[in-house]
Amino acid sequence: MADYTPREIDRKWQRRWQESRAFEVTEDASKPKFYCLEMYAYPSGDAHMGHVRNYAIGDAVARLKRMQGANVLHPFGWDAFGMPAENAAIQRGVHPETWTRESIARMKGQLQRLGISYDWSREIATCDPEYYRWNQWLFTRMFERGLAYRRRATVNWCPNDATVLANEQVIDGTCWRCGATVTTRELHQWFLRITAYAQELLDGLDGLTDWPERVVTMQRNWVGRSEGVQARFPICDLQGRATERAIEVFTTRIDTICGATFVVLAPEHELVEQFAAESPEARTFRAQADRFRTQDRIARLSGEIEKEGFDTGRTAMNPFTGQAVPIWVANFVIGGYGTGAIMAVPAHDQRDFEFARKYDVPIKIVVQPPGDDPLTAETMTEAYTAPGVMVDSGEFTGLDSEVAWTRMAERAEARGIGQRDVQFRLKDWGISRQRYWGTPIPIVHCPACGLVPVPDEELPVVLPQVVEFTGRGDSPLAQNPEFVNVKCPACGGDAARETDTMDTFVDSSWYFYRFCDPHNGDLPFDPVKARYWAPVDFYSGGVEHAILHLIYSRFFCRVFRDLGMVEHDEPFARLLTQGMVLKDGAVMSKSKGNVVDPDDMIRRYGADALRLYVMFVAPPEKEVEWTDASLEGSFRFLARVWRLVEPLGRLLRDVPVGAPAAALAAAALQPAERQLWRKTHQTIQRVTEDLYPRVHLNTAISALMELVNELYSFSDHAAVWSPVRRGDEAVAKHPTRPEALIVLKEAIDALVRMLSIFAPHMAEELWEQIGYQEGLTAAAWPSLNADAAKAEEIIVPVQVNGKVRARITVPADSSERHLEQAALADPAVQAKLSGKSIQKVIVAKGKLVSVVVR
Repeated sequence: MADYTPREIDRKWQRRWQESRAFEVTEDASKPKFYCLEMYAYPSGDAHMGHVRNYAIGDAVARLKRMQGANVLHPFGWDAFGMPAENAAIQRGVHPETWTRESIARMKGQLQRLGISYDWSREIATCDPEYYRWNQWLFTRMFERGLAYRRRATVNWCPNDATVLANEQVIDGTCWRCGATVTTRELHQWFLRITAYAQELLDGLDGLTDWPERVVTMQRNWVGRSEGVQARFPICDLQGRATERAIEVFTTRIDTICGATFVVLAPEHELVEQFAAESPEARTFRAQADRFRTQDRIARLSGEIEKEGFDTGRTAMNPFTGQAVPIWVANFVIGGYGTGAIMAVPAHDQRDFEFARKYDVPIKIVVQPPGDDPLTAETMTEAYTAPGVMVDSGEFTGLDSEVAWTRMAERAEARGIGQRDVQFRLKDWGISRQRYWGTPIPIVHCPACGLVPVPDEELPVVLPQVVEFTGRGDSPLAQNPEFVNVKCPACGGDAARETDTMDTFVDSSWYFYRFCDPHNGDLPFDPVKARYWAPVDFYSGGVEHAILHLIYSRFFCRVFRDLGMVEHDEPFARLLTQGMVLKDGAVMSKSKGNVVDPDDMIRRYGADALRLYVMFVAPPEKEVEWTDASLEGSFRFLARVWRLVEPLGRLLRDVPVGAPAAALAAAALQPAERQLWRKTHQTIQRVTEDLYPRVHLNTAISALMELVNELYSFSDHAAVWSPVRRGDEAVAKHPTRPEALIVLKEAIDALVRMLSIFAPHMAEELWEQIGYQEGLTAAAWPSLNADAAKAEEIIVPVQVNGKVRARITVPADSSERHLEQAALADPAVQAKLSGKSIQKVIVAKGKLVSVVVR
């Protein structure tokens, strides 16, 4: 028997697949299509186990659907723009493109060594001008339609390096590079008007029934539709008199406005600078506001950081009570969300309650819960947020709070101090980045013509070959006069290029369409090809992308739809978010020293063992705790399969391929043969159901392990085999009956086909050894014989007064009457019935017998 040598087998079949172009596809109307896609990779230098797990899961689905007769598109590419490459250029003097291309080469080699069934002829890298040209084309279409626009917005600013910083470059309020305290500035920035689709993005979630519920919830919360009232709080002068200036606040709880005891501004709010200029402590005022602005916006939104604020010394007038309330600035209110200001009602909002307790701001109760136990501000331990009865609210006192909401909204509109409104938490997408390594924004600034898009025939606007990256001053593009100084496309006069580049989320928001037609030089993709392939049928990736990437992709899908290029509303029909791979209880990272190199594991155990391990160790959506011992277990299982199947190769070659279907009849089989035949088809049924749409890969592998155990039992069954002798020596064994050989052939064939989903290299080698000329990439999924899969006997639990007292084995086709009789005749059940009266017997056929006694 030949040894199992996975590295040699891996290389052989990877070479064979590449030479035969086994996974390349074109549109074929005669076949059902299946578009399988894993989120493409950022080329960070080396693939990690999270990559391995995601791509192995997707590959299992792709290989299954291919064997089931679908025309499978399974492409791959590179999310190649981004800040890490530019940081590497600053720190190590390596050009971002050089760093990126080298990283792509390393990671591509790793993925090819894993044997993932990608159509590499469709490979894309978003840093290729042939790709980002279409980012620019789409930006121009959006600019023409008012979906791309420019306005002033706040950015992080390092005063030492005189440069803009991304949020992730601000570490504890300081610059990641030089350590200087970060401030903020207002600069002109480009935005995409995603809010134009806010309601549609929200409504579309109802149809995403094959997405994880938590992801749909995250998307719904991110869009965040709120119905409320926008109210005006006039700003008071220093004598406490209302002025014409006012603070606009949006509230969903207008019924609680009489309990608003202070107003809070976001540190980004335009009034903050005005108040600072009027304050005798202007320097301190601005420093506090700047510190809040540079805190992580996501943490501020989520409440992960401590709530902080300061009193501006100014007041505003509550429009319902006529009382002046203090104006605060706090970090938990975000500029650009709502109006950038809130009315704070600490008695009836938990966030406001915590802030008021910390800073000793008054708490006024205006809604009491039903009953005779009224709340008091002094004894409250948390805000009361439920409906109730209005108190201390003037003419609205005594009303049910939900009735009061409507009447107070009407009163606000009648008095001109507010109006009903619908707002979304979703805000327009700021895509400007003051960096080099990204898509140049195709706009020219002309003194005469204003903002002029670069004509389509002049696209792409290609990144110049910048030599030096310092991380200081303007973006590298702004420091390149050959790039900046151009003629206006409209009037021919002197003009300047836009020097901002696009957020890399732009690249990833439509790449799945480019895969449908990756070499098109006339359009981003051919709409006809997109209609064949899209939407993506199965999309998988990390849950960390559950908000921004997915919502931006859904937005771009609708833009392409409105441009007439696609006919669907949602880009991804089915979504799977896989769990992370941990080691020693923590996410693998170089800084923690707990990274496991996939190449090391492949060298030691082979690609198939690694693939099998990451799919078997836990359900796909769960986290995985890495252990070398479990990987060794996967290797031992594959070696066990090899020892079983490889010696049988020559024996099985002589059995006609169609023999099992034509010759097997359960009635003609011996018990051992019948048991293996049944187990084979039960396994086909279980694995098929578990693989898709369930994607229960670990239980599918468990079923294959059970079949392997059954095959070993069959091969050891003395009644099945007779020795083949050479003289007096038994040198081999052969089935005693042709039926046994046919059963064995069918079982081995089915095992190898199903195992190819998880361990394709070894499965291909075994498939060849048992006599098949064409590889498994051309093989069909094993057919299920439903009659063969039916059990002859079943085990049924028996309950007495709700507790299981016995398990009975009965024929699978037993009637309810027979089940009842068998249950009552069981000795363990009879012992529990002794001296008692049977009140009722309930038979759930095939599932349970329940006896009720008294």
